[in-house]
Amino acid sequence: MLNAERSIVDEVEAAIRAGSAEKHLETVKRVTDLFLSSADSLGDEQIELFGAVLERLVRTIEIRALAEVSARIALAEMSRQLAAFPKAPPAVVRRLACHDEISVAGPVLTESARLSAEDLVDIARTKSEQHLLAVAGRWWLTEIVTDALLARHYPSVSRRLVNNPGARVSAKGFAIVLAQAATDPELAVDTGIRNDLPAELRNKLLRSATEAVRSRLLSRAPPHLFEEIRGAIAAVSAGVGREMAKVRDFTAAQRLVARLKDEGQLNEATLFKFASQRKYEETVAALAALSNSAIEVVRPLMQSLRDDGVLVPCKVIGLGWETVAAILDSRFASGSMAPHELAKARGQYAKLTTHDAGRQLRFWQVRSTAASPGMN
Repeated sequence: MLNAERSIVDEVEAAIRAGSAEKHLETVKRVTDLFLSSADSLGDEQIELFGAVLERLVRTIEIRALAEVSARIALAEMSRQLAAFPKAPPAVVRRLACHDEISVAGPVLTESARLSAEDLVDIARTKSEQHLLAVAGRWWLTEIVTDALLARHYPSVSRRLVNNPGARVSAKGFAIVLAQAATDPELAVDTGIRNDLPAELRNKLLRSATEAVRSRLLSRAPPHLFEEIRGAIAAVSAGVGREMAKVRDFTAAQRLVARLKDEGQLNEATLFKFASQRKYEETVAALAALSNSAIEVVRPLMQSLRDDGVLVPCKVIGLGWETVAAILDSRFASGSMAPHELAKARGQYAKLTTHDAGRQLRFWQVRSTAASPGMN
């Protein structure tokens, strides 16, 4: 053993025997700095020696909880220094990565190449959400690791993985994400534009997605996926249209709305009640009647991938925003528009004038083709 190496070991032994917090922390910093400054010239055996020394120091600090705040700061600094270092001692990196304090574990979890897939899987199965988030941000992750991360079902981790282009996700992993995306529009959009999302799963996502999510997916689709997503949306929309044609008979709703109109009870309050209860046929029939339009005009607006068309008959009627928002949400079987989408629609509604809305609605009415009574 070289004299310098013996000197390091002797210094560590002396520091541990001394029991002084200051001495321990000073020695950790000195040994770490010495290792980093000379690592390029060290062989595997010498790196292993440094690793054993550093690991013993870290273990001693953890056991004795020496000057907790200072120790945490020192270990966090060590983690930061070793995180990007390709020759960092693996045993030390693993110990830091498993530390309960995320300020200590975070740097190596996010960056260190010395952690194996098995190490990351163990951490994914046992550590906190914050630890999993750090792992999910790594520049490269294999399916075995992302499967373990997603198995914990943290929405925050799913979002970070989906937005990490270097994270490979298996079909099993995507299935977990899609289940979460059913109630998370942002996650649905981010997942839908993933290059590696299998086509059958993308179609499944689109079938259950709201029209607002489909529209956002199309607007955010990268060029090489645009046609695929547009085609899938068209196919899904056509399927939905055929299905709705079978089950959506507006005859009863039109009769009810006509009766309410004759009795003087067809007003905004009635329309709001229909929309808030998601009575689709009644909402469409009432919106058409109050705007002096036709179901053939209103129904395509309600089914459109865009939100702004529905605003036109609403503005013609002069509806308050609460009612408009209920009508927008009534287009979907469940859930609601994302807050920022609703805010955008509210801004558009405020800018739309009654005059312009009336002119647009009359234009659509003229262009509307005749439809068979009761079937829309």
